[in-house]
Amino acid sequence: MGSRNLGPGGDVRLPTSPLEHNLNSAKFYIIKKTEGNLKTVSPILIHKTILGIVGEVQSIKKTKLGEILIELKSLTQANSLQTLKSIGEHVVTVFPHKSLNQSRGVISESEFQSDTEEEILECLKNQNVTSVKRICIKRDNKIIPTKHLILTFNVPVVPKSVLIAYINCPVKPYIPNPLRCFKCQKFGHSMTVCRGKETCGRCSEMGHNSKSCTSTPKCSNCKAEHPSYSRKCPRWVEEKEIRTIKVTQNISFAEARKIVTSRTPTVGVSYSSMASICPHCKNLTTAQVEAPPDNNLIP
Repeated sequence: MGSRNLGPGGDVRLPTSPLEHNLNSAKFYIIKKTEGNLKTVSPILIHKTILGIVGEVQSIKKTKLGEILIELKSLTQANSLQTLKSIGEHVVTVFPHKSLNQSRGVISESEFQSDTEEEILECLKNQNVTSVKRICIKRDNKIIPTKHLILTFNVPVVPKSVLIAYINCPVKPYIPNPLRCFKCQKFGHSMTVCRGKETCGRCSEMGHNSKSCTSTPKCSNCKAEHPSYSRKCPRWVEEKEIRTIKVTQNISFAEARKIVTSRTPTVGVSYSSMASICPHCKNLTTAQVEAPPDNNLIP
């Protein structure tokens, strides 16, 4: 249960100011060539142009699509960067990155179980929250709402807490489970956009689903003797680690995947212990909230 956030004299202490978070919003920007891409454009020219417009920035990277991803240091730099019209003779456009400027966190407060998502969002609009989604689970064919709420923020890093009415609710980063298709059993897409063939989640054979299957379990992803939906599957563990790194380090999926695939597995070290350690500095990361098992989660 969240604390009532009262000071020694009974005064209400507000959480971190929304204004402070807004100063960090839209830190990540994309520079895109109007026609074509910037793959062959000199990094020296790109760097000099950016320095001349905004000064030193946090980071500059060229993506596989030939776009420039920039992490800025301040709101002033963001305002200046949006005046950029060209790099040398190359006409460009500048816009905020679609996902890196957002973050998702979870609060768990039983006091709000009777309140709707809309009512809670109304209380959080001035705290950089853009959406509220209650986590529900399916048990005995019944949909059961939980006390856990997923909050989407329009800032790159989740705040330590939010204030709903008079209750201060601690916020933990939300780590979603890997996305697995219930049709073909592969990771990375849902069945609504799947172009593959129906594959049994239990035995990995095509032409039937797992509801009535009694065959020996075999994973369609790693070929081991467990169902494709097993959370012990090495592929599931790898995909979960990629999402954990993406969230905790606020980087793209491609960058997170590169970090994970470049590692050599350490014998005797469990996933849970590795997921809680930063791969660069070996320090413990912020506490995280994992999504419920995907077979029980109601979208």
